Amino acid sequence: MSLVGCLTIGITLSNERWKTSSVHGSVITTSIVYENLWKSCAEQSTGISNCKRFDSMLSLPAHTQICRALMIVSLVLGFISCILSLFGLKCTKFGTSNENTKGKIALTGGLIFILSGLFCMVAVSWYAAMITVQFFDPRYLGTKYELGPALYIGWAGSLLAILGGSLLCCSCKRKKKMKTGGYKYNYSEPGKEFREFKEINEKSRAYV
Repeated sequence: MSLVGCLTIGITLSNERWKTSSVHGSVITTSIVYENLWKSCAEQSTGISNCKRFDSMLSLPAHTQICRALMIVSLVLGFISCILSLFGLKCTKFGTSNENTKGKIALTGGLIFILSGLFCMVAVSWYAAMITVQFFDPRYLGTKYELGPALYIGWAGSLLAILGGSLLCCSCKRKKKMKTGGYKYNYSEPGKEFREFKEINEKSRAYV
């Protein structure tokens, strides 16, 4: 589940339609404008599309730059967690065969999976929030976009990564400790009390 979530996050980052807008007109002039974190594209009604990469990273809005960084970090963490989780599986013999150590490795991989999903969730949600704010702002004079399909794919991927990481964390069990409590039973040899009583009587007689 976590692996599918990481693959979905990668598809989200490479998807071109993070936000879309249609310019309505006649059948000939109708076109669709869409953007992602890397480029802006325009597709005409004839099916011909032209794309242009953003010239400068510093000229981009702050939320776009931060979303880029969050998505890249999310993919890197997902790759690391996949490797750690592979070493932590009980069905594998990589690294160590100790179940306690494997459980700790699986727990670490699960936590990194959750962190990867959270980074993607923050990036996608922030990008969607900015689109919504610009769409409903009457003072915004630029092109008003709507939520693209990449955002929904990103939400699904981040949820899968978080859920899979949580289940992976639950697979780590603590080492069971042997119970030392219980009823104590004092064993005494047969006739031991009788010998002790006899010795005491002999000592008392000798004293007298």
